[in-house]
Amino acid sequence: MINRQIFNRRFQANTHLAVATFFILFLLLVHHFIFNLGDFPKSWDVHLRDPIDTFKIWIIGHRTTHPIFTLFFDPFSDTIDFILRQIELFLVWLPWSVIVVGIFLVAQKMTNLRVAFLSVGSLLFMGLVGLWQESMQTLALMVVSVVISLSIGIPLGILSARYPRFETAIRPILDAMQTMPAFVYLIPVLLFFGVARVPSVVATIIYAIPPSIRLTCLGIRQVPQETVEAAGAFGSTSRQTLYKVQLPLAMPTIMAGVNQTIMMALSIVVIAALIGAGGLGKVVLDSLRGLHVGQAMEAGLAIVFMAILLDRLSYAFTKTEQRYITPTWSTFRLLPERTRRFTIAQTIERGLDNLYRHGHRFSQRVVTPMVKFIQLVLYRFGKGDVANWGYRHAYFVTSTLFLLILLGITFQLNWADFPSTWQLPLQQPIDNSVAWMRDNLYEYKIGTMTIGTGPLSSVIIIYCLDPIDNFLQRWLAWPIIIMVVATMALTVSGWKLALFSTVITLFIGLLGMWDLAMVTLSQVIVAVVLSLIIALPLGIFTAINDTFESVMRPILDVLQTIPTFVYLVPIIMLFDVGRVPGIMASVLYALPPSIRLTSLGIRQASPESVEAAKAFGSTPLQILLKVQLPLALPSIMMGINQTIMMVLAMVVIAGMVGGAGLGLEAVNGLARNQTGRGVEAGLAIVIMAVVMDRLMQAWAKKQEKAKNLAEGATS
Repeated sequence: MINRQIFNRRFQANTHLAVATFFILFLLLVHHFIFNLGDFPKSWDVHLRDPIDTFKIWIIGHRTTHPIFTLFFDPFSDTIDFILRQIELFLVWLPWSVIVVGIFLVAQKMTNLRVAFLSVGSLLFMGLVGLWQESMQTLALMVVSVVISLSIGIPLGILSARYPRFETAIRPILDAMQTMPAFVYLIPVLLFFGVARVPSVVATIIYAIPPSIRLTCLGIRQVPQETVEAAGAFGSTSRQTLYKVQLPLAMPTIMAGVNQTIMMALSIVVIAALIGAGGLGKVVLDSLRGLHVGQAMEAGLAIVFMAILLDRLSYAFTKTEQRYITPTWSTFRLLPERTRRFTIAQTIERGLDNLYRHGHRFSQRVVTPMVKFIQLVLYRFGKGDVANWGYRHAYFVTSTLFLLILLGITFQLNWADFPSTWQLPLQQPIDNSVAWMRDNLYEYKIGTMTIGTGPLSSVIIIYCLDPIDNFLQRWLAWPIIIMVVATMALTVSGWKLALFSTVITLFIGLLGMWDLAMVTLSQVIVAVVLSLIIALPLGIFTAINDTFESVMRPILDVLQTIPTFVYLVPIIMLFDVGRVPGIMASVLYALPPSIRLTSLGIRQASPESVEAAKAFGSTPLQILLKVQLPLALPSIMMGINQTIMMVLAMVVIAGMVGGAGLGLEAVNGLARNQTGRGVEAGLAIVIMAVVMDRLMQAWAKKQEKAKNLAEGATS
């Protein structure tokens, strides 16, 4: 029965493919030998930019008088600006030592000593490069943006989980929010909020809110139905079940959404600086404009360390069990357990253990009696609940008292500001390194052969970009490309996806963006292919070699968290301005997910299948090619999908360094105050992202389904 089902599916798919291929070949013959199908008809342009520009003019004319501004946007903007300024002033006012010690106490309580020292090192780096105040400004922007994002996202996630129709309605909105380049958000935000820090907050909220909605919905839906039914059987109302059963059990997944929201909010810091965000993003942007690579790299690394700090702390809250200080410790606190055989490691850990033991003894003899005394006083005044809370949270009370004492000492000794004599000289070495690479790597002759980034750039343009661009715009006509997209969708999914893909791909032409979209598509193809050529072998080697994996992990962390703008300056100096720098920056930005997911897929391949292959005498290479890679295909496909999405996310940024196509069009629309033009380009980018995402996901599901059917047939 299963074999017949597989045969029928394959026969139907082959029939569809044969018919679609026939029509594509027919169109090609018509295009090349009968009459030229030509470019996309300009008369079909819907001129969406005209009503958008008209609406912009109306907004400018009514900004100070219309009730929607005076009663909603202006009060909202004033409220956000007030909150942001107060948090920023508070963080800048706090002495640096209080912040560092406070983060250390929180980190070692919630996680472990390693993360605590990593957090301290991250904060100290911001001060050592002279960016403490800018870092606090960025942190204030993060706090306000993330709190508002979660205040909106978590309730919407709960509604999505409880009402499937609501989830179905907002799913395409979330897809558009996640696929639209962040740069494009700035255009409508500027219209309603002007140029200041408030529009930066709004843009950050829009960009960062989808993960909290999706993961809150996912977490609640993953709660076992038996548990929910048991709560109902004991008489719990729907609200009680939500608050006392579903939300507590979904909390790890919800906190993972919080973690992702923080990371996405931080990733837009530099882009938000374009409309007045300030902080580290402004430092990066100003440095890039002046081509000060060292200064830009310092600010970029400060953002990276802030990302690491927030990532580790927010990840700690995803754990359902928290770690508490105990007088003894069964494993190493700071160093890896594998270093136990070294005497120096044992000495360090023994010293740390003694320090913790004395701290616990001090807490028992001094702090606990103090807390109990305060508890008795509070009981005397009828504050028993406060007293009990203080006793249960003695660590928090003790830490707060310690920080208050440190605060008083710091102000008394005038040590509030980060010491200006503590400096980490990075600018000059980085500038010297970039200058050396520019002078020595751009073009270098070995005999009669010239190598370097300059010749490499020419090779990419002459043998990759131009041929693909010519193929898409000259050899193929627009109806053929749409037919190819429809055929791919029909083959991997069915007529629904084929119809959807055809309609929205056609809409790119109706926006008047067809030619620019083909230019962008050629760059995306080259960037994705280069990324996969590098990423897949590295992912495979990372999966089979633990030492190489430990070396690659911090490199991938840096590549994934460093602001995309920071890539551009050294790449521009190595490759000059044009399409190639954008492609190279896209490759660097898109490498981490494909490497990680390829490695993850291979490592998670069924151990039973691998052992069976070994038992039949397969070599390691045969096991890799015939067992592990086929089993890892869904994970690898997910990595390819993420690579495509991340390359598309770099399209607009690449437009800022001369990359042609939709990215440059969106940049010009923002720079020249042509809102409609920028929105059209942004919509075209979103359409390309949605089509590619749907096709890749459908293909991955088809491969997974075919594999399951085949396994069922053989079992």
